[in-house]
Amino acid sequence: MPKAFSRALLAGCLLLAVSACDRVPFTERKQFVVISESREQAMGDQAARQIRRTEQLLDDPAAQALVARVGRRIADASGRTDLRWEFHVLDDDRVTNAFCLPGGKIFVYSGLLRRVDSEDELATVMAHEVAHALARHGAERATLEMGARLGGALLQLALGDEDPRLADIASRVWGYGSNLGIMLPYSRKHEYEADAIGLALMDKAGYDLNAAVGFWDMMRQSGNSKPLFNFLSTHPTDEKRIARIKQGIASIRQGKGAGTS
Repeated sequence: MPKAFSRALLAGCLLLAVSACDRVPFTERKQFVVISESREQAMGDQAARQIRRTEQLLDDPAAQALVARVGRRIADASGRTDLRWEFHVLDDDRVTNAFCLPGGKIFVYSGLLRRVDSEDELATVMAHEVAHALARHGAERATLEMGARLGGALLQLALGDEDPRLADIASRVWGYGSNLGIMLPYSRKHEYEADAIGLALMDKAGYDLNAAVGFWDMMRQSGNSKPLFNFLSTHPTDEKRIARIKQGIASIRQGKGAGTS
């Protein structure tokens, strides 16, 4: 691999890293994202259309209206009126989950909707998903994956003059190490951060913050928060999550804001 090319590539990467740094709303965490918001929005729109083609929406206007109303109230509290927010309920009582696509397309499964006991608990779910969109976690995750692929490619280039088998082994080790050391911990960080931002959004929208504790405690008792092995989990364990949520509530009530996650 020519040294001049290596230096130029490294300089380009450093320039890109500096220009793509930003801060997450509410937590003020420094963030590295190379995907534009317009591209992120387009990705979310395309994925949402695909989901609506392949998944069944719940045929319950009252339930759809409830989720849309609570979601819109939380989204308004975020101040991001420029995003094309959408809120839908998918018809599958077997799934106790919700997810957010890039750009603010949020889907809640009917299985989860039937488990919440109040609008405040539903607001916990909606605020958490709105927070993912607000913090651009999808774009950040995609940026990290792009970086991991680039790292593997650079490693293969650097070993290009060596035994091809060595380059292949090194590339596969890089892929495993980057997934374990970068991707999964960042997913846990995103979950904690979405909880923290979600509490701030609930507070601004006028919802009861204690409902967040009740909701996650319900999930813990029902066994619907998986998996059990925290080290290789992309989600925090219930005990850690509830403890952090309680800390976040105390921080907000003391006027300290969402804090850092």
